[in-house]
Amino acid sequence: MRGPNYWSVTRHKLIVMILDLQEMEERSTSTIPEFRRRLESTLPGLKNYPCTTGKEEGFLQQVEEGVKMAEIIEYVALEMQCLAGMDVRFGRVESYGEKGVYNVVFEYIEEAVGKYAARAAVKVCESLIAGENYKISSDIQEMRELREVFRLGPSTNSIIEEAVSRGIPWIRLNKYSLCQLGYGANQKRIKATITSETSNLAVEIACNKEDTKNLLEQAQIPIPKGEILSKEPNLKEIVESLGYPLVIKPLDGNHGRGITVNINSWEEALSGFHAAKEISRLVIVEKQVTGEDYRVLVIDNKLVAAAKRSPAHIIGDGEHNIQELVDEVNKDIRRGYGHEKTLTQITVNDLTKSIIEAKNYTLETVLQKGKKLILKDTANLSTGGTAEDVTDKVHPYNKFMAERISRIIGLDICGIDIMTSDISKPLSETGGAVIEVNAGPGFRMHLSPTTGLPRNVAAPVIDKLFPQGSKGSIPIVAVTGTNGKTTTTRLIAHIAKQEGYKVGYTTSDGVYIQNRLLMKGDCTGPKSTEFVLKDPTVNFAVLECARGGLLRSGLAFRQCDVGIVTNVSEDHLGLKGIHTLEQLAKVKGVIPETVSVNGYSILNADDNLVYEMRKNVVSKVALFSMDENNPRIKQMQQQGGLTAVYENGYITICKGEWKLRIVKAVNVPLTFGGKAGFMIQNVLPAVLTAYIYNIDLEDIKNALETFMPSPGHTPGRMNLFQFKNFRLLMDYAHNPSGMRALKQFTDRVNASVKVGIITGVGDRKKEDTVQLGKISAEMFDEIIIRQDEHLRGRTVEEIIGFLQEGIYSHDPHKKVTIIKDEKEAVTYAIKNAKRGALIVICTEMVIAVTELIQELQLEGSGSSQVLKEKEKSIASLNE
Repeated sequence: MRGPNYWSVTRHKLIVMILDLQEMEERSTSTIPEFRRRLESTLPGLKNYPCTTGKEEGFLQQVEEGVKMAEIIEYVALEMQCLAGMDVRFGRVESYGEKGVYNVVFEYIEEAVGKYAARAAVKVCESLIAGENYKISSDIQEMRELREVFRLGPSTNSIIEEAVSRGIPWIRLNKYSLCQLGYGANQKRIKATITSETSNLAVEIACNKEDTKNLLEQAQIPIPKGEILSKEPNLKEIVESLGYPLVIKPLDGNHGRGITVNINSWEEALSGFHAAKEISRLVIVEKQVTGEDYRVLVIDNKLVAAAKRSPAHIIGDGEHNIQELVDEVNKDIRRGYGHEKTLTQITVNDLTKSIIEAKNYTLETVLQKGKKLILKDTANLSTGGTAEDVTDKVHPYNKFMAERISRIIGLDICGIDIMTSDISKPLSETGGAVIEVNAGPGFRMHLSPTTGLPRNVAAPVIDKLFPQGSKGSIPIVAVTGTNGKTTTTRLIAHIAKQEGYKVGYTTSDGVYIQNRLLMKGDCTGPKSTEFVLKDPTVNFAVLECARGGLLRSGLAFRQCDVGIVTNVSEDHLGLKGIHTLEQLAKVKGVIPETVSVNGYSILNADDNLVYEMRKNVVSKVALFSMDENNPRIKQMQQQGGLTAVYENGYITICKGEWKLRIVKAVNVPLTFGGKAGFMIQNVLPAVLTAYIYNIDLEDIKNALETFMPSPGHTPGRMNLFQFKNFRLLMDYAHNPSGMRALKQFTDRVNASVKVGIITGVGDRKKEDTVQLGKISAEMFDEIIIRQDEHLRGRTVEEIIGFLQEGIYSHDPHKKVTIIKDEKEAVTYAIKNAKRGALIVICTEMVIAVTELIQELQLEGSGSSQVLKEKEKSIASLNE
């Protein structure tokens, strides 16, 4: 899970493991010899975990008495992540709905680590059950390394955390540090500490030491003397001219790569030259300025932090050798692997060994007491260095100079390296110099200095990107329910588009950006949502959210402004651990639970399960109903609430008890002259949404009157095709409740004969498919059974058999024809249609079937006649 989900709308990062205990279902931990002892020996930290039942005794005592293995695995997965430096505590175990199968749910910080912990926890328990000891250290190290590979760096993470604290949403755009802050047209981007507002030219200048040096020198900024060269033969002359000590570094480099400092001999100069050449074609040789190494951070042309940096080092005690001293330093609890803690452990690599050898030492050398040995050639925290915050000590002249440098180079986020003996005095007095100007400077030393005051340097970044408290979001409407989601989504998008918004919306047909289909297929999951929210042209998002995506990985947004639930009825039960209507309602209920405090949850007052969702929301609630006398509606109106009802033939919004009539339903094409009650029901939450966004009532009316039930506006939803002698209706009805709603409409349509082309889906329960067949028998005089493209776990024969069982339970003599290929079934029905017939096809293959129908229309009527018939089609059906 990566967003609000079935298990928790507040804890977004969850692993859900479907665990089959098999024979262990019949055994508890109390039946396994020595299990508690081995578990405690492997993970001693479990003794601090509370009992799962809330009793006073700890978890391990509960293990002694007997616990299901699913709960053990949950706790093991949590504790392993804690040992790897990721403090996670939330977990739960619930039945999957099948004997011995459980949902084991637990929190993660890094997804890859969470998945690893799930699999490793099973292996640990398998070993302990088998009476074997398990060496867990290798797993813990692997998890630490995984975290360093996939985690955001400390600088990027600090900006993200600051954004989140202000309610600004974000999306990670790659597996590195490229992130989007905000949504749609209001988004900004960052890559570490480079922002979408950072000047590309300024970055080029900062990365080119020669250009930086020239600009600073021209502006009378003190810099070290130096020369640039590309070939080794020129090195000797420059070294002799400048004199020792020297610094040699690549002209185009950053983050300390290829830099050699404190060069005091020709051999060291030659080695430093070759190290720099590995990074850059051109090399800069500078006179080394003595003093302390300072980093000054300037954001939006204001100095926000300064730190004194010290490279990784040890201090002798006259007793321990160099390796032992390094090991002792690494015992500091503030030091960890990579970026997991405030400081990084010091590693003895080839560079460290060469520095030690240059001093005529070895790792076994015992340093005299008080002797300081530098172990790295840069002061970066990532190599074990330390930092002291000195922000409050910076002399006003040096502050002025740093802020001026940021403007000279043109960087919005600027790291300036200064060498001076005392930052509290002007550089002109100390003989100090500006060594380097960095684009994309690291924040870690300022966020968590070794000593001194931590500085929230991410705050001024967000202040610059999102001034005056902007949250960078766009209007987000989320729509869910069993039936009617897509039509409601499309209608809201149509109204918003008419109002001038640049709309992006997702449906079960595809993703649309400003009415252009950019992704085809069922696009009701989180990836499609992100597609819309990433689009920089979109300033209004309408998102259809289906159960599949919610159960697969949760929602792709943290909050929405309006959340709509159309209805909840039986569909897809028995899949992904959802076996009851109440569980399905809990899935759908995630949408209103994510609506912001100032937003609206729009709920169907005619649906008991949907109406109950109001109890779990933090937002305001608006209700809609097909019955203006619904007691729930009346109560809401008496309380001054917002409702929408169908009354006296009108689609009406009620503000308190005052009625604001929008339009007569018969004048709304989508309702087919008011005959399609389920379409009226879809209109109600749409008009409420428009009203909430302060769209004028007349504009809402105009939008409803121009929204046609056609392949263009509502593909596969009540699309009527007029042939010369008969009509064909295409709809998406695919479950019993959808079929019943369609029946209410077809019952009101006059036709000489009604023919239905139906199918079943393999991932539905048998009784649902049987019921679908029964309802079809009640609706149609003749039935054609076709085969769905995706069988989803059942055979063709099974599905057809279930449908026939339902059909013949209603009418044993019903005419049934089986034509498995969908195109052949549609062609057969059209070629054999009787005068005055109504053919109804229920399909998910909307685009392909629409194209086939239009081809057959052309064959039968000619193109000009088809246009005329299309113009008459809705009017004909209304009659």
